Amino acid sequence: MTVVKRPPLTSDERTQLTGWLDLQRSFVRMKCEDLNETDAHRSLLPTSPLMTMAGLVAHLRWNEYSWFQLNLLGVPDTGQTPWTEDGHPDVEMAVDDVPIAQLLDEYDAECARSNAAIADLSLDAVEQGLYAVKGEAASLRYILCHMIEETARHLGHLDIIRELLDGSTSYDRLSPEQPA
Repeated sequence: MTVVKRPPLTSDERTQLTGWLDLQRSFVRMKCEDLNETDAHRSLLPTSPLMTMAGLVAHLRWNEYSWFQLNLLGVPDTGQTPWTEDGHPDVEMAVDDVPIAQLLDEYDAECARSNAAIADLSLDAVEQGLYAVKGEAASLRYILCHMIEETARHLGHLDIIRELLDGSTSYDRLSPEQPA
């Protein structure tokens, strides 16, 4: 398991934003380490049956795609997303038949694609997708801040679900030289 280090304390804004996002992203795989398929797909919250370890990983993957590809770059959705106009709003979390290892690999690949998408963009670059058309375009700076928040919030959900599943906490699995 590779956990990214925190960004340097005095680094520039871009390094801070991408560094903190990459750190949060690296914790997703850590929280799923040694998780069996049954537990990965086990629903523990009666009012939120799609909120499983696997469902949250899938949700994070599609959030990466939505914010960086669809919204920021304005890449048209050609039907590859799980969403439909009249479908369930959280359909991306319905992944009972997808192995957790595949979901984690897809998440990692999407994060790498997100990083590649923003590599040459200014933090002041604005969305080119649907929100730009509506006159509500966000800057890359905003998107990075939002994705740090979004990823960290769902990491908290992963922490709670994992602890309810098997008593494991993610910090139990950190080596002394890894950041807490």
